[in-house]
This record gives sequence, C-alpha cells and structure tokens, in this order.
Amino acid sequence: MPKQEEIKYTKTHEWIFVEGANATIGISEHAQGEMGDVVFVELPKIDQKIEKEKPCAVVESVKSAFDIYAAASGDVTAINDKLNGDPALINTSPLEDGWMYKIKLGNQDELKDLMDFAAYQEFVKQSV
Repeated sequence: MPKQEEIKYTKTHEWIFVEGANATIGISEHAQGEMGDVVFVELPKIDQKIEKEKPCAVVESVKSAFDIYAAASGDVTAINDKLNGDPALINTSPLEDGWMYKIKLGNQDELKDLMDFAAYQEFVKQSV
C-alpha cells in the first residue's frame, strides 16, 4: 500500500499514486463513505485514452450513481477485475484492494495542481 504522503487527491475525491510514468487511481475514503454501500462499478477499458477531469468510470451505490473523473490524462493499462465480483472492496479498502484502474501518464505536469493528504483533509472540512 502506498504511504499517505505518496498519494495525491483531486477536488472530485479521486486519489492517484504515481510510480514513474505510471499511476494507480481510486476514490478517497471520504468519497466512499459519502456514497454508501457500493453495489456496481463500471471501469474504463484497457487501452482507453482518458482525459484529466473527464468522466471515465461509474460507481453505483445504494444511494445513487456517481461519475468518477480522471485524476490525470493517459492510457489505461490495467483495471481492477476484483471489483466486478466484489464492488464493496471500494468501501472496505479504498486505498488498497479497492483501486479502480492504472494508467500510463500522458502529462506529468497535470499532477502539479493535485492536493497532498493534508490539503485534501482541509478541502473536505471546508466543503462540509
């Protein structure tokens, strides 16, 4: 599991963990808590090009359906197939087993405006 200080966050509550030119993306603990019990996930396709801040996946919970926005632009290199059989992993392990997809980053400069954990925590407090 990545350390908290290695993860960046978006204002739409996605997290991204960058390793070189690759990144793993999921939704934050805060987001999964607000959604309620996740019952279905629609993930992007492998090799799909995604654009930062554009919808690229859908999470359905007992409350509603939520668009998941790309934390950065790039090409999808992997999806978490475990979520198809057990979407509740997003609730029980949002930063570990509940990751959603991986990308090869298209533009590292896009990461500059993302928040670290402390800034994200402050953002969440102010948006309540």
